[in-house]
Amino acid sequence: MKKFIFFFIIIFYANLQATEIKFEKLLDGLIKPWSLSFIDQENIIFTSKAGKLFFFNLKEKKISEIAHNLLITEHGQGGLLDVLYYENQVFISYSENRNNSKSSTSVAKGKFNQSNIKFKNIFRAEPPIDSGYHFGSRLVIKGNHIYITAGERGKGMIAQDATKHPGSIIRVNLDGSAPKDNPKFKNKKNWLPEIFQIGVRNPQGIALSPFDNKIYLSNHGAKGGDWFGTSNFGENYGWKILGWGGTNYTGTKIGPKWKPGFTKAIKYWVPSIAVSAIVIYKGSEFKEWNGDALIASLKDQSLRKIKFKNNKFINEKIIFKGNIGRIRDIKIHKETGELYMLSDNGELWKIFR
Repeated sequence: MKKFIFFFIIIFYANLQATEIKFEKLLDGLIKPWSLSFIDQENIIFTSKAGKLFFFNLKEKKISEIAHNLLITEHGQGGLLDVLYYENQVFISYSENRNNSKSSTSVAKGKFNQSNIKFKNIFRAEPPIDSGYHFGSRLVIKGNHIYITAGERGKGMIAQDATKHPGSIIRVNLDGSAPKDNPKFKNKKNWLPEIFQIGVRNPQGIALSPFDNKIYLSNHGAKGGDWFGTSNFGENYGWKILGWGGTNYTGTKIGPKWKPGFTKAIKYWVPSIAVSAIVIYKGSEFKEWNGDALIASLKDQSLRKIKFKNNKFINEKIIFKGNIGRIRDIKIHKETGELYMLSDNGELWKIFR
């Protein structure tokens, strides 16, 4: 990895609103960066899809590699994916090599160490699948549970089969065991015990709102049909019965945008913007955004702000577009409210006023 550090600031007025936003590039030359997590006010941990894990000090601008023991297969969209630091533990999602060309969306945890972390699996999406598509792989912790987005690996209707993990939102205890109040133990006896919600395609964003304590998701449609919505106990987003406004890549129709009996998203995008990571903003740097969702995108290369209330869409504004390339991850500095983003250009950015 090229260890280049740049210190420069670009100032411009964002589209659709007179808010002065500054950009500072903190790192360049990264190899396929995918996710970052704050350890404390001055230090972050971040992943490279190619399989490496890094520690970075924001104050001293020093980067170092963290050794690990994970068996990762970087195939297609898979690799070393989300990272989440929580109470001196590091949770990692990754595409695990399950042999015979098969892999799974898997999650492991290990005690934080700046030089070497020994991980142990707490979840594997079953069955393993021979595919390089749609791992999902985002993580968020709410209370004593970790929520995991498990993509449907390009297998379509597997997302309607709750005896299999792919195409679902997973909810497990922090040790990987299934909570006894999950849907299986309530009103979904045929579901796997770890499944919280079904019918998703490739959920690339997940966030816990500090305002209403709800879990929010972003999800890739096919050719159109990206969406932003909530994660709800025992519900079904409808893939691949529903198309969410999109079509197959061949142009053929998938199904209706929505119909009764399925979870309805707060916002759909047709054509697709390739939604990626999301946060529900809370901070002082952009205090007028408090309570709004910030939606990053890949293909559209934009950061969008969604104002909503009681699961109802109010409006959408583009904060910026094309300035840092394809945005892979976004996180909020809890003390300052500044935004930190990883781009597919191999860069780490700070966005502030």
